Amino acid sequence: MGGIAFLALLMIAGPLMALEWTRLAGPEGSAATEQIALTIGLVVYLLTMGAGDSGLAFALLLAILGLTLAWCLWADLPPSRALIGFAYVGGAVAAFAWLRGDSDMGRLTIIWLLGVVWATDIGAYFVGRTFGGPKMAPRLSPNKTWSGLIGGMVSAAIVSVAVFVWADVQSISLTTGILISLAIFAALVALLSQAGDIYESSMKRRAGVKDSGTIIPGHGGILDRVDGLMFAATFVALVVISVHYLVGWMS
Repeated sequence: MGGIAFLALLMIAGPLMALEWTRLAGPEGSAATEQIALTIGLVVYLLTMGAGDSGLAFALLLAILGLTLAWCLWADLPPSRALIGFAYVGGAVAAFAWLRGDSDMGRLTIIWLLGVVWATDIGAYFVGRTFGGPKMAPRLSPNKTWSGLIGGMVSAAIVSVAVFVWADVQSISLTTGILISLAIFAALVALLSQAGDIYESSMKRRAGVKDSGTIIPGHGGILDRVDGLMFAATFVALVVISVHYLVGWMS
C-alpha cells in the first residue's frame, strides 16, 4: 500500500527493534537512554516523512543523534553504542521509508529487496544443507557455510532478474547489460544480507541470549526476522542515493 500505511508499520516495528537492540547492546545502565533517544529519532523521522519532507526528516534524525552523542559524553557513557544503534536500526528504518516513498519505483524496489533477501536465505539454506563444506563463521553462526553463501548469491541474482522481467517496467529497457547489472547488484545485496545475519548472531552470542526478543512466537524477536534485510536495505538506499547524485552531477 505504501504511504501512511507503510510508515505506520515502521512506526510500530521501529521502536520494538530499538528495544531489542538496546537489550542486546547493554549494559542495563545505559540501555534506557539509548532506547528512548533512538525511539524518538525514529518517530520524528517517520512523522516528518509522512508530512512529505524527506530532507528535513533526515536532518532531524541526525540532530537527535548529535544530541544523544552529546548526552552520552556528558553522562560519561560510551557514545559508540548509541552511534551504532542509530546506524543499525535507524539507518534501516530510514532506508525502508525512503525507498518506499519513491512515487515511481518505491513499490517495485521494496518487492525486489524482499525477494532478493528471501531468495538469499532460502538458497543458502538448501545449498548449504545439500553440499555442506567449510563454515563461514563457526563461532558466530555455526550453520552457515561458504557453499550456502554462494547458493544464496546465485538465488538472489536469479530472483533479481525475474522480478524486473515480471514487473515489465515500461521506463526500463531490459537489455542484456541491464539484466547482468541487476544480477551482480543482487549478489552484492545477498552478501550484505548474510553479513547482517551474522552480525545479529554475534550480538546475541555476546549478550548470551538465543533470540533478540519473544514477540513472534516460535521465531523470537523482530530483529531475528529482519536482520539480513536491515543491512541490505541500508546498502541499497546508499547506492541509490549515490547514483542519483552522481547522475545529477554529471548532467
